[in-house]
Amino acid sequence: MSILFLTAAGAANPDVAAQFGLIPALNEGGPISWSIFIVMVIMSVFSFYIMFTKLFEQQKVMNQYKEARAQFWRAATLEEGAAKLDKNSAYRQVVDDGIAAQKQHVLLTDPIEAHDWLHGAMARSEDSINNKLASGLPFLATVGATAPFVGLLGTVIGIYSALIKIGIAGQADIGKIAGPVGEALIMTAIGLFVAVPAVLAYNWLQARNKTIARSLATFSNDVLGYISSGGRVKPAVPAAAAPGKPAPAAVKK
Repeated sequence: MSILFLTAAGAANPDVAAQFGLIPALNEGGPISWSIFIVMVIMSVFSFYIMFTKLFEQQKVMNQYKEARAQFWRAATLEEGAAKLDKNSAYRQVVDDGIAAQKQHVLLTDPIEAHDWLHGAMARSEDSINNKLASGLPFLATVGATAPFVGLLGTVIGIYSALIKIGIAGQADIGKIAGPVGEALIMTAIGLFVAVPAVLAYNWLQARNKTIARSLATFSNDVLGYISSGGRVKPAVPAAAAPGKPAPAAVKK
């Protein structure tokens, strides 16, 4: 906010912006302040990159779940249902891994329950998808936890510079300490600006990942039940409405 105030003041008096703007404040802190500022800019850029890429990946998987619910269980066999899904679909991966595990079970020499073997194989498939969606989120958590302290380092350096100038001058001249103190406050604000979006994005993306994980677990359990029962157990699928006709409305009694 202080930067905005200085910008508005600079429109009326260019000397104010030239003396107390962001660049002069960073120059006041020297190479250390510039290094801290560059580090925080890099942290912010990577944070926003991860936010948008993870959001895109999550939305893609959520759309795949809608597709799987609408088409997969209408097929006569698992192979036919898998063929209806996109080849890169996370839910097709679960089905393909389940089918592969079913074929591999007959090749085992140790007496392992088919249910346990299938459950382990499909759980590994779920874990691989969840781990892929969770990649990058630890960086957001790290940025959210460390960015305020990185900005605080710049604040400490600015205050220290102001105290040195006061000691050299022998008196508290506001003109000599305004620059270092301004640089200190700006660094704190930048640290918070980097940290707050990262923390909010991390919590939001984590919540969406949990929703996806529940959907994957439900779908995987349904596939496991279908395979274990020889196709006799599968979730109920509502009948599709006829093309061009709305679904029948409930009749009030």
